[in-house]
Amino acid sequence: MSWLEVVILGLVQGLTEFLPVSSSGHLRIVSGLFFGNDPGAAFTAVSQLGTELAVLIYFAKDIWSLIATWVRGFRDPEVRATPEYRMAWLVIIGTIPIGVLGVLFQNSIETVARNLWLIATTLIVFGVLLGLAERYGKQERPVEELTVKDGIVLGFAQALALIPGVSRSGGTITAGLFIGLTRPAAVRYSFLLAIPAVVSAGVFQLKDVTAGDTTVPQMVVATVIAFVVGYAVIAWLLKFVERNSVYVFVAYRIALGTALLAALSIGAISAT
Repeated sequence: MSWLEVVILGLVQGLTEFLPVSSSGHLRIVSGLFFGNDPGAAFTAVSQLGTELAVLIYFAKDIWSLIATWVRGFRDPEVRATPEYRMAWLVIIGTIPIGVLGVLFQNSIETVARNLWLIATTLIVFGVLLGLAERYGKQERPVEELTVKDGIVLGFAQALALIPGVSRSGGTITAGLFIGLTRPAAVRYSFLLAIPAVVSAGVFQLKDVTAGDTTVPQMVVATVIAFVVGYAVIAWLLKFVERNSVYVFVAYRIALGTALLAALSIGAISAT
């Protein structure tokens, strides 16, 4: 992997991780279109450590509060009645599906799921679903009203992002809107829910990242770039969803998926 590719993929990861457009899908598309290869699932997982570090820093106060409340709840019954304690458990519950399915289908995720025909299709299909959720979701429930059932539903929605093109944030935001969450609530929970899954996947894949064509210094640079850009994107997205619908992302997903299908049809890019 060239240094130019490393820098570009780091930028792409930072720009797309938190948007409902699929960062893993974009890494696969950009690398295949401009560099003729696949950066691999390990590169994707490890570079996401940079963007998740951005989440940890941006939401440090909230995250520390959740952890501290969760620990105190084991010995203080009154703490167990607080929204923070319930949210901590909802993040844990919502992480289970992606952890289990990620292990069970690891081989398929790293091989057949990275086919560009599949990625183009999921970009379009889940873009349409996101648009329907924006159109028909009631958007009246704050994040404090999440239930255990909601946590399970959103956890499986996040797990769909094991398929590049679906989008981790896109899946959880779509499901969140369908169950009546406000747009900011769906986005905020999406950020928190991603932390355990992405950090675990990144650490798990560290041993595999240099098995391909990426060196340790290159991986470090890509991750740092993803962190810096990702931090800026978090602040922008939170403000954006307070004032705007997600239709711009719907249109973008459908347009990109359609363009990719056309490129694949004429042989301009290889599907594998």
